Amino acid sequence: MEISTTSSTSFVDVGGLKLHVAEIGTGPNVAFFLHGFPEIWYSWRHQMIALAKAGFRAIAPDHRGYGLSDPPPQPDKASFAEILTDLLNLLDALQIAKVFLVAKDFGARPAYLFAVLHPERVLGVVTIGSPYMPKRSTFLKYLPEEPGQAEADFRRLDAKTIVSNIYILFSRSEIPMAAENQEIMDLVDSSTPLPPWFTEEDLATYGALYEKSGFQTALQVPYRSLGEDFNTTDPIVKVPVLLIRGGRDYSCKFPGMEDYINSGMKEFIPDLEIEFLPEGTHFVQEQSPDEVNQLILTFLAKNV
Repeated sequence: MEISTTSSTSFVDVGGLKLHVAEIGTGPNVAFFLHGFPEIWYSWRHQMIALAKAGFRAIAPDHRGYGLSDPPPQPDKASFAEILTDLLNLLDALQIAKVFLVAKDFGARPAYLFAVLHPERVLGVVTIGSPYMPKRSTFLKYLPEEPGQAEADFRRLDAKTIVSNIYILFSRSEIPMAAENQEIMDLVDSSTPLPPWFTEEDLATYGALYEKSGFQTALQVPYRSLGEDFNTTDPIVKVPVLLIRGGRDYSCKFPGMEDYINSGMKEFIPDLEIEFLPEGTHFVQEQSPDEVNQLILTFLAKNV
């Protein structure tokens, strides 16, 4: 879907895969957006337009196996390492020397790691919701499940309904937890309305793109790849970082999460800013785009 008359969409050949890239703006400074799940490039529509109007070039790819991008040859073996390699190859193919990385949800992990591994290519990092956790996370126990369980759950429903259910569930302030002998998709009643900031047009766009890509890669990366170890000898992020958190993000309920964000992250990110939007949900960049856009633009202006 076009987000403006001056936006463009293209495909970049990376490692034998064609990755879909949406782009708007022509400024000399570049912001590169990395989406999470169940999102695709379109989840950054509000931010891309705002940054383009402010004079930035805004670029958002679909990760391999998501949206319009080709799937990896073996989706069940997809990894975060591949996303890091894709990011480096995309920047090289587009002849971009340095970028701001703007990332959400699982997209934050490759953003932080890319800044660690390639600091000369990064001006700064903005992440929505997800803290930097270089040590193995204690929060993995909250994620799914037995192999094949989520696939079986998702097979019962069409892509549009799956996306709708996830947006409804994960925009709440409580951690969605299925009971024994219950699946996560069963937690949503079919009569439950979409969040007010997520339109039927938005849902149709997401649904069509996931109908094309399916969910096989998405269930591998992020959820089954979060234990992936990169063995970085120096895990310190040496570029400026802005973390934007919604006060009603369900992940706030993970025991110890807020204490870690407020007192633990600084150990790994010396130049760290944290902004809380009290009413913000897990999807705060779509829920409150004006506030999020202003925070991003202020950060970028200080570090350009």
